[in-house]
Amino acid sequence: MRIATWNINGVKARHPNLLRWLEEEKPDIACLQEIKSVDEAFPRADIEALGYTLETHGQKGFNGVALLSKTPFEEVNRRLPGDDTDDQARFIEGVLATDKGPLRVVSLYLPNGNPVDSDKYPYKLAWMRRLIDWAKDRLTLEEAFVLSGDYNVIPTAEDVHDHAAWWGDALYRQETLDLFRELKALGLTEAFRAGNATPHQYSFWDYQAGAWPRNLGIRIDHHLLSPEAADWLTGCVIQKDTRDWEKPSDHVPVVLSLDCNAS
Repeated sequence: MRIATWNINGVKARHPNLLRWLEEEKPDIACLQEIKSVDEAFPRADIEALGYTLETHGQKGFNGVALLSKTPFEEVNRRLPGDDTDDQARFIEGVLATDKGPLRVVSLYLPNGNPVDSDKYPYKLAWMRRLIDWAKDRLTLEEAFVLSGDYNVIPTAEDVHDHAAWWGDALYRQETLDLFRELKALGLTEAFRAGNATPHQYSFWDYQAGAWPRNLGIRIDHHLLSPEAADWLTGCVIQKDTRDWEKPSDHVPVVLSLDCNAS
């Protein structure tokens, strides 16, 4: 099973690229972020024609997440628990059956948090604490789950082109990294680094200042796996080629491979 995460930065603006990628790569599940569309306006027909079941948690103009799956979900949960006042569309969970048992797949769009001296940064930290609580709860089920998405977290100095320039940003400061490490310390595996130790592999390049041609990137799109899902891990790759397409997203897909077949 191939599970991709991709912040597409607007489903309407990136619709041709999304369709091209789905036709070429044929992921079993695609976790999308920043769809920037209400549910009713999401361009479903062309995607469903490719054989995907589509679940969205949208919001007008910004945020929004979606799950595309070739296997229909048995259960879908929208919104991250823990704050009934939070109306930002950043989390959707789908549960499906595999030969090895149930698999929970989450598409998440963790808050950016900048500027750090505004209320956006405390919101980011609170959201991360809620995500930790969610993971603790799901771990008690002893089922496979994958947390896929744009985390807006640069995990280490090896995941950023210029440590000094980025240090102190909401994506790369001590409070952010402490919570990301606390999440991983629950027993979660970061899929890309589990099989690739090469430094300076990126998933995001800004549109400004020639960041893409100069490879001035950061790695902020991740898959975190429960112990049960980590046992199925066979690979994880960053698909950089989409950044060269016409009207690209500033993010590229990160594709996880799991062996879900019964032995």
